[in-house]
Amino acid sequence: MPALARRLAAVTTLAIAGATLVIPAARADSTSFSRPITIVVPAAAGGTTDIAARVVAEKMTRDLGVSIIVENKGGGGGSIGTAQVARAKPDGHTLLMGNIGPVAINFSLYKQLPYRESDLRGITNVISVPNVLVVHADSPVRNVDELVQLAKTRRLNASTSGVGQSPHMSTEMFRQTTGIDVTLVPFPGAAPAVTALLGRQVDFMIDNLPSSMPHIKSGKFRALAITSSARSAQLPNVPTMTEAGVPMEVTAWFGLLAPAGTPDALVTKLQQSARKAMQTQEVQQRFAELGGVPGGETPAEYDAFIARERKAWAQIVKAAGLSLE
Repeated sequence: MPALARRLAAVTTLAIAGATLVIPAARADSTSFSRPITIVVPAAAGGTTDIAARVVAEKMTRDLGVSIIVENKGGGGGSIGTAQVARAKPDGHTLLMGNIGPVAINFSLYKQLPYRESDLRGITNVISVPNVLVVHADSPVRNVDELVQLAKTRRLNASTSGVGQSPHMSTEMFRQTTGIDVTLVPFPGAAPAVTALLGRQVDFMIDNLPSSMPHIKSGKFRALAITSSARSAQLPNVPTMTEAGVPMEVTAWFGLLAPAGTPDALVTKLQQSARKAMQTQEVQQRFAELGGVPGGETPAEYDAFIARERKAWAQIVKAAGLSLE
């Protein structure tokens, strides 16, 4: 073969080899996003689930270089929005900002749900918070014992953010532990439930701390007790429920989940981005102001945590004899 022909053949071979190397590299990039990501919040705007979603979405947008839209889809104790994500294409573009209600409690509380435990996979926990027992600042009630004594003279009304959510279950636990009669007034989210107490339409509520904190700080609400095992650094003068004579402890949690079948590479990328967001000083300060603790667990750790929570709440629901259609 002439020298020129040999050189042309060599160049052609290298070009083909180069193309062969480039194509698999492009196909191996399974962590790209082709359109905006939607985080579905299965509750009304203004509650802790919504706050957590918007705080991390802003940071993740900058990190991932793709728009992240927060979509509120309340109703059904969080089951409507959760089912929407469970049925979504598992390509990383539709996520759930889940919480203890639809992701854990609902499976033992409801007889039927439009989704299964296996329809979702965890990405990471975002924030954990205690609940807080609050009354309007105009209420004559100054502490938990006075609230219980008032409830023995007349039936009290309590607003709650949805059915099956941790505020609802905390109110049920409070009612059963103290033996008082309470009429529960459920709302599709924390914001309208809080509004009801601000308008004095109900006597008290047990709420996720972040959504009530602004009203506690402003003096519109009086905090009587929190449901954590220790006092909150943000409310050092507010006793725990146990300190107030009501032995109960509840921690609410909120985290990202994806439809089952979402590739591991995408789930890992989303978890790392969310964790990076939660490690920023801005987010940590924001969560601290809300009385919450940031998460960041790996997907495997979060799935294991959710499994434990489902088992624990199943025992609580069974002991309480609660069941919903």
